[in-house]
Amino acid sequence: MPDIIHLLPDYLANQIAAGEVVQRPASVVKELLENAIDAKATSIQLIVKEAGKQLVQVVDNGTGMSETDARMCLERHATSKISSTEDLFRIRTMGFRGEAMASIAAVAQVELKTKPHGAEAGTRLLVEGSALVTQEPVVTPEGTSIAVKNLFYNVPARRNFLKTNAVEMRHILDEFQRVALAYPEVAMSLYHNEVEVFNLPAAKLSQRIIGLFGNNYKEQMAYCEEETSFLNVRGYIGKPEFARKTRGEQFFFVNNRFIKSGYLNHAVMTAFEGLLPKDSHPFYVLFLDIEPEKIDINVHPTKTEIKFEDEKTVYAIVHAAVKKSLGLHNIAPSLDFEGDVNFAPLQPIRVQGGQNEFEQESRGNGGSSSANFPGFNPPASPKRLKSEGWEQLYDVTRNQPAPQESKITSSSGMNLLDDAFAETPAATNKALQIHQKYLLVQVKSGVMIIDQQAAQERILYEKYISSLQKKTGMSQALLFPQTVDLSPADAVLLKELAGEFKDMGFQFEDFGGNTIILNGLPADVQAANEKELLEELIEQYKNNAATLKLDRRENLARAMAKRLASKLQARMSDLEMNSLVDRLFACQVPNYTPGGQKTLVIMELGQLHELFLKG
Repeated sequence: MPDIIHLLPDYLANQIAAGEVVQRPASVVKELLENAIDAKATSIQLIVKEAGKQLVQVVDNGTGMSETDARMCLERHATSKISSTEDLFRIRTMGFRGEAMASIAAVAQVELKTKPHGAEAGTRLLVEGSALVTQEPVVTPEGTSIAVKNLFYNVPARRNFLKTNAVEMRHILDEFQRVALAYPEVAMSLYHNEVEVFNLPAAKLSQRIIGLFGNNYKEQMAYCEEETSFLNVRGYIGKPEFARKTRGEQFFFVNNRFIKSGYLNHAVMTAFEGLLPKDSHPFYVLFLDIEPEKIDINVHPTKTEIKFEDEKTVYAIVHAAVKKSLGLHNIAPSLDFEGDVNFAPLQPIRVQGGQNEFEQESRGNGGSSSANFPGFNPPASPKRLKSEGWEQLYDVTRNQPAPQESKITSSSGMNLLDDAFAETPAATNKALQIHQKYLLVQVKSGVMIIDQQAAQERILYEKYISSLQKKTGMSQALLFPQTVDLSPADAVLLKELAGEFKDMGFQFEDFGGNTIILNGLPADVQAANEKELLEELIEQYKNNAATLKLDRRENLARAMAKRLASKLQARMSDLEMNSLVDRLFACQVPNYTPGGQKTLVIMELGQLHELFLKG
């Protein structure tokens, strides 16, 4: 038979490699910024146009490259970082694989200008789709400038998969912030479409954090440090009272390389045990310094995942460092730090009356993860059911798994409901509120227990998904418009979602930079802590986007419902309780939240009898 195996052409091999390294404009930003850091730059400029689709340019004042090095840096597996197998186990630089520049050049038009310190002239190279077009001397400042133009111009299918400019810009901001945090001693600036987004002078870590995330971080930062022969930990953690309901700024760096680690995040969260409101997340920027031989960073093309030789010891030291910081800043009770690093969990802080100081804020926020219920989608055209006979409505569905949104309107189900409605009183049975969290209602088969917050979340979700689909959200004007300063990433996201926010009833205008003027809220939202509501809504939206594949309207409706429902725990009158029950059973799917959490359960008479018969 004829031979069928052959070597790939270089340009095609480079494009395949680029599929791992260059996924979007932010991938280019990451690689170019890291190269500038490795070149010992003290000043770096990042310039992007059209969220990096048209241009990503990084200008640095680093060591620069000779004419030969400039050409070699665009070849696959060309690197100055490693020369032997042993070097792989003592990596201190950011880039080392020698794939980045070759991969970028395979899917873009690249212009490189560089000049070593002390050289009379520099070198200019122009490469398109891995092919060298021009190499010539040029007058250029010391250092390196790399301009990546028209990303994926020769791979249109890849370009078509890029998201909107706002989404791609958020990813660019993430990469910029990670490098800026890791190297506060390097002056860094970012320009998008010729508008300055960041201009960060060389500074201490605390000043860099404030420069990136805003002046409000001054009050919440507590210094964290722990030195051992195995691992050093340093950085800042946020004070518990500033914790947010969704994940905000949380960063781990190992030997100045940003990593993602749920394992280490757990170490931090357990150190905060007893100090945080329920389902809240603290801010932290923590740097771990460890011998390179004790880690493996070569486990993923993006190098954001690493392996520790002794991860249990790393966990224990990080946990102890955070706990120690909490104690030193009088945030936690006094602890004995002379013992083992594995401390017992902190007990909740008690206040007068025996209640946890965060109990009121956290009460009832028991939403489960939406990730386990991917089948919940917004109804195409919600139909409101009459509320009479809702006791039998639950009898139809209570033994079923979490249903699809449309199942409740099936013809067989409606026939059963019609029969139930005929024999059920129109008036709702009187409800009893328990601990401002649950409602107890007598039904034909026993007792129905309704989770007050979950019920409100379902009701609000169906209301807001309808408003977004029909663009009928009503707005109430604020008596005193609020100025809201957002992080650059949140400002970009809000502009991207401006239409959807308006459809829900929000009214705001751009005030320049990352500031907006909030003029109005949805009509039924209480006008209080407007800034906090907006920030929490954006955080919840981002949290949903990170774990679920939802369209904008579905995501925003879920986020809005969850945020508002978490704030509605209060004592209710008989009229309010009955109204809540009626509105719940007018929903299309009354027995589950959009994320799949039960809104109610039935305890039948037989189960009640058994409680008294046992023992």
